[in-house]
Amino acid sequence: MSEPAANSAAVPEGLVSAVVHLVDTGPVPLGAYTAAELTAVDAIVDFLETRPSADVLAEAVRSLAARQLLVAGSSGQQVRVRGDLGIAVAFQQRSQMVLDARSTGTVAGEPWRILLLPQPEPISLMVRIDALGVHELGLYTLEDALRFVAEWLPRGEEAHPGAAADPDALLASAERSALITVTRYTTRGSEEIAGASADLVLARQDGELHAFSRASADRATLAPRSLDGGDVRETLAGMLR
Repeated sequence: MSEPAANSAAVPEGLVSAVVHLVDTGPVPLGAYTAAELTAVDAIVDFLETRPSADVLAEAVRSLAARQLLVAGSSGQQVRVRGDLGIAVAFQQRSQMVLDARSTGTVAGEPWRILLLPQPEPISLMVRIDALGVHELGLYTLEDALRFVAEWLPRGEEAHPGAAADPDALLASAERSALITVTRYTTRGSEEIAGASADLVLARQDGELHAFSRASADRATLAPRSLDGGDVRETLAGMLR
């Protein structure tokens, strides 16, 4: 096997197919990491809120090295990512789109943000981010991942499209709301280059679930929309097609 590029995952031949088969039997947890640790191995960097400072990154590298998740390659300019973190990086590098869901009104013990990175097979890398900034990674079947996200998002009986005269006012007073963005991207080395994207906004008020998307004429304006089949999960699945 050729030496990986800097900060690349060491992926033995056959590992991906073996992991995909394993996911078919149940979720595969890949551990929890800080934003600095993920940045140190160039994992989901383009989807993080802020880039950690140099001192924080240096401490993250020491922590990963102490756990033997980050080791030196044959060249002084190369490092290898090992273990569960290496698997996570490898699957991130295989994806060409990301579903980024952010929710308000979350409580302790649940994430405020979830990333799904679908794979060519019907599985997905899921990243759950809590209020402390801990990123919990795992691999799931795409069906299970979409079901998890749909159950976590605001829920309620679908409101009639157009029932909210002022989307901004509704979002400001909603019991719980969420922004879901699906972005397709290409990769150049370790860099993700964003392409086309689509948004879905959900808001629950008085037991009703309102849905919006960006207006085609003005991307800064929200326009009411219907859920596919009246179902959030089906709508998310449609955004990934």
